[in-house]
Amino acid sequence: MAQMNSRRQVTKYVVCDVLSALVAWASLFLFRKTSIENNTFHDVNQVFQDANFWWGIVIIPIAWVILYAMQGTYKDVYRKSRLKELEQTASASIIGVIVIFFVLLLDDAIASYRNYYLSFLFLLVIHFSLTYLFRVIITTHTARLIHTRQIGFPTILIGSKDKAYQTYLELDGQEIYSGNLFVGFVTVNGHIEEQLRSVMPHLGSVSEINQLIEKYKVEEVVIAVEDYEQEKIREIIQMLDRRDDVIIKITPDLRDIIYGSVKVKSIFHSPLITINTRLMEEWQYSVKRVCDIVVSALALVLLSPVFLVTAIIVKCTSPGPVFYAQERIGYHGKPFKMHKFRSMYVDAEKSGPALSSDNDPRITPFGRFMRKVRLDEIPQFYNVLRGTMTLVGPRPERQFFIDQIVERAPEYLLLQKVKPGITSWGQVKYGYAENVDQMIERLRYDLLYLENMSIATDIKILIYTVLIVLQGRGK
Repeated sequence: MAQMNSRRQVTKYVVCDVLSALVAWASLFLFRKTSIENNTFHDVNQVFQDANFWWGIVIIPIAWVILYAMQGTYKDVYRKSRLKELEQTASASIIGVIVIFFVLLLDDAIASYRNYYLSFLFLLVIHFSLTYLFRVIITTHTARLIHTRQIGFPTILIGSKDKAYQTYLELDGQEIYSGNLFVGFVTVNGHIEEQLRSVMPHLGSVSEINQLIEKYKVEEVVIAVEDYEQEKIREIIQMLDRRDDVIIKITPDLRDIIYGSVKVKSIFHSPLITINTRLMEEWQYSVKRVCDIVVSALALVLLSPVFLVTAIIVKCTSPGPVFYAQERIGYHGKPFKMHKFRSMYVDAEKSGPALSSDNDPRITPFGRFMRKVRLDEIPQFYNVLRGTMTLVGPRPERQFFIDQIVERAPEYLLLQKVKPGITSWGQVKYGYAENVDQMIERLRYDLLYLENMSIATDIKILIYTVLIVLQGRGK
């Protein structure tokens, strides 16, 4: 099979989308001049004398590509379905054309509003038709390459006995090939059926799965364990659940089919349960990031007087620096420096890492007030602007305490699927944790956040955070 090149595939979509946007915009102007302004239109050069035409030529293709990127159009480009492509293209076209009319065309002089409606429908139909035509050609060609085994998705099979072997035979013998290119299998309990070894290499144990994914650039994992190994599935999923770059599939049993757990995208593909590792739709991630940038930039500007006064008071009330930077563990387990106003005396942790408490003597008098109203958190808007944090997400912790939490609650590592936040569901409920027990108790609410993650949930948490700050109820 040929090596898949995602960057080249994305480039195809982007080039076609830009071309569609340009043609649709030029067609709109010709339509308006010839059909709506036909009494005053005498020369095609009039189109090129319109400033809006040239603004559109420069800005509109870029705006369309940004909208498509926010929608998630350029993600997972080798797994697109034509039906999903139709839905995405239609929704983006409607939103984009509405924006174009409000921004560039609504102030045009016209004889009647009927002309607006005609122009709107013309641009919508032309833009959607051209965009979808190009996309469906690319998607159909890609699907044909997959179905004819010319390209495929590097896949690891978890399992080593009869069920794993039968799963391989079923996937490999599909009438319409789904694209699983098996690089090898890993064992769960050590025993290996020789039949499976005859069709693919043995790569090692399931405990090595994350290293193997990196080594072989694996895109899909198929779990096919025996019935008596079912208790291992949860453990395997926890190993993989921090990753959002790998699709996890499980062979179903009759109970799963009866309960409706099995969703298939093709009549001819083998039925597998797909574990969704994406917590939100792509457009919600994009909106969340845009909100992070806008709100944090505004906060740093509008709160600059508070920022300045707080810095002066911190400096005057206790010796030492104004700011405090501490290493925390963030998205995908990567360390970063989190910034705060210093609320403790210098060398507060000279005896080692320790959590604060209500009557902690290490906290300065003004630091106690700052923690009540969350003033010490203001510099973290800089972290949000940089992208190492977000407005709403589980609070980041130090590796020292993470190691202690994971010993008792290994599910804590699931929190690293998202960026840490300035505020969180757990923070609203508990405030600052005073010990590992409270950290584990707070973990329940952070896990609930992952299960219910959405823009609406973020807004609710932000509202409660503001109320806590205004009422001085911070812990």
